[in-house]
Amino acid sequence: MASQRVCQQRDLSHTSRWHLIVGLLLACCVLPAAAQQSTRYEQFELHHSIVYTTFLSPEVAAEYGIARGADKAILTLSVRDADAGDIAGRPMKIEGRTWDLITGGDMRVKEIREGRATYYIVPFEFLDREYRFFEFTFQPEGAASVFEHKMKVQLWRQG
Repeated sequence: MASQRVCQQRDLSHTSRWHLIVGLLLACCVLPAAAQQSTRYEQFELHHSIVYTTFLSPEVAAEYGIARGADKAILTLSVRDADAGDIAGRPMKIEGRTWDLITGGDMRVKEIREGRATYYIVPFEFLDREYRFFEFTFQPEGAASVFEHKMKVQLWRQG
């Protein structure tokens, strides 16, 4: 994959951060498909989840440029050094692609910084009841290795 930097970075006000975090956590708790998962790569733990955009309030979605809709979702990502006891996500280089049966392309990654923590969101559209594939590489800040992650999720239109 060609080298690509994070598409957008935002420093958020305290109130804005709170709205985004509450929205994402609520969505993760409500949806079985959005249950947060983690995968271990050496000492690093990659946390990943899918959130339907209909679970975000219109205000939060507008604040971060996230289009809401029945066929739209976001992949949320964060990485931490589990061996060091990190609890906050750390910066990482990430690049990859996502596709389904009809469309595909490079992931549009947005970086969100909250104090010392760094998180990433990847908005995308999906086909009802079809699988969406993600394949990306990431390198946490301070890591010598580049890791590869692949996943597929089946999503349903939110009506």
